[in-house]
Amino acid sequence: MAKCHLIIDSCCDLPASVVRRPGVTLMKFPYTVDGGGTFEDDLFESVSAEAFYGAMRKGAEPSTAQVTLQTLTDTFTAAAEEGTPAVYLAFSSGLSASFDAACVVRDQVLAEHPDFELHIVDTHLASVAEGLLVYEALVQHEKGMSAAELAAWAEEARCFVNEEFMVDDLEALRRGGRIPASVAVAGAALDVKPLLVIAEDGTLSLVGVARGRKKGIKQLAEYYKKNVDDAGQAHVAIVGHADCPKDAARLKEALEKEAPGLLCLVCNIGPVIGSHVGADMLAVVFWGHDKRENLSVADRIARKVKGDK
Repeated sequence: MAKCHLIIDSCCDLPASVVRRPGVTLMKFPYTVDGGGTFEDDLFESVSAEAFYGAMRKGAEPSTAQVTLQTLTDTFTAAAEEGTPAVYLAFSSGLSASFDAACVVRDQVLAEHPDFELHIVDTHLASVAEGLLVYEALVQHEKGMSAAELAAWAEEARCFVNEEFMVDDLEALRRGGRIPASVAVAGAALDVKPLLVIAEDGTLSLVGVARGRKKGIKQLAEYYKKNVDDAGQAHVAIVGHADCPKDAARLKEALEKEAPGLLCLVCNIGPVIGSHVGADMLAVVFWGHDKRENLSVADRIARKVKGDK
């Protein structure tokens, strides 16, 4: 029996049918396509992935914005009036200002509802990486974790979400300001498929390149094999794709060869994330090594000085 209200956002890129559950609220990020009005990211319920990415392939340049202050206010106020302690698992602060805005709105709502319990967790994740955390949070939510317990669980669990994704090129990420222009230019000049991860602080990091998509799929599968935890075969993995279902099927097959019996979900990359990664992005996400172990020596020293984990 759920003991808390779970709030998530559409940047988790899970199917709507998965997140539509009692006691769970989905906040929808807005996006526009070539100035033709504002739409809500409803996890492709009102527009198909094929139509959205088909438009991008024809030259459309969608743009995105953070969750509106009104949406945050309405969502948190409704939760406060309901009276059930709540947890919001937020899209990475390393890629959006939405987390900071949520904290500001939380303080405003708590000023009017001082007895309300609301936890906001910066997942430091995006897209199906955020989705994996949300997927398991839904399980813990239904098992009856309290709001405080679920928030503490998510703060720790986010460090064990491993992901790597391949983009067809870096132009969309450059246009959205997610990577430096110099990196995008270098990638284009080399004519390769860039491989990226989400760093422990929630920002994007370029970690390699692949000479062609087939080799890229092989490298994604090898990344899984190298980084999955010892009990990985007992867990779920997610393959995310931006309208390249055949490549997603190939990656799923490669993962299942590595881990027979693995539950591998295939999800569409939603329009907000898709606006920044472009068509044909492919990702693998799974429970793996603690990202904090990958910090540089300098960062480890800095954390020790600050008293962080």
